[in-house]
Amino acid sequence: MSESTDRAERVERPRVAALDEILGEALPVLDDGFVRVVDYMGDDGSIVQAARVSYGKGTKKVSEDRGLIRYLLRHRHTTPFEMAEIKLHVRVPMDCWRQWIRHRTANVNEYSTRYSIAIEASQTTAPDEWRQQAASNRQGSEGFADHGLGETLSAQERELQDHARRVYNERLERGIAREQARKDLPLSTYTEAYWKVDLHNLLHFLALRMDMHAQEEIREYATVIGERIASKWVPLTWEAFEDYRRGGAFFSRIDREILRLVVQGDRDAATRRAEELGILSWGEKGPKRNRERAELETKLADLGLAVPWADRSGPS
Repeated sequence: MSESTDRAERVERPRVAALDEILGEALPVLDDGFVRVVDYMGDDGSIVQAARVSYGKGTKKVSEDRGLIRYLLRHRHTTPFEMAEIKLHVRVPMDCWRQWIRHRTANVNEYSTRYSIAIEASQTTAPDEWRQQAASNRQGSEGFADHGLGETLSAQERELQDHARRVYNERLERGIAREQARKDLPLSTYTEAYWKVDLHNLLHFLALRMDMHAQEEIREYATVIGERIASKWVPLTWEAFEDYRRGGAFFSRIDREILRLVVQGDRDAATRRAEELGILSWGEKGPKRNRERAELETKLADLGLAVPWADRSGPS
């Protein structure tokens, strides 16, 4: 084939049959939210194509597609993943959207309550879904309120949402501008947006928002996007993401030093090294709280290894 013919050759758009099956379908989230795929560009093959462009025409492939994608994700070669994009239409409570929009590496257009009447729907909480504040994490929750309290809170929620909506509607009926009438709507009010993002930044969003420490509401959206959309769109990339990002573990220099001593069976040396490195200090009742050490202890437990200072109350 001549060079001019090669330039004129028609290139077909990649299609993913599994994703086309749910294109435009509203996948439900929470009580009245949804996520739907509006459009997409590229697939697993687009990532491979972008990664191999530097090899030049006629160069022998250095690996199979799956192996190359896994290598790229494992070694954080992110640019090829930017060659695939997806556009979603989402319906989400405003307080959840506040967290979502912090991921600034996307193209966004949100429903405007300056021009349109606010969506007449608010996220509600069932009596058994009221979470209590975590004692050790100021931005997290743990456990649930008892059912009796939950019923009271859910009734108050309904009353508050209904009252706020009545006030909003009355302002509109009296000719108040929409941009001002909206100001007292609760953050539980649903909004809608189009969210277009490349695959690299989508994976970053999912790694953070599917994490067990993420707020439950946005975690539900991320789980739907990941497990019901991304897994169909780019299955090879999703497999690598599950293996290396969600199912993998990061070990710092400090982690590796202590882990090496633990594996060698030298608990005293591991404890002393943790003290020297500043992640282990002592109070009257044992080790003082240290987030970095707590994360290391979780990693040791995941590997089936005992925490060397677990049964100690003071310096080694």
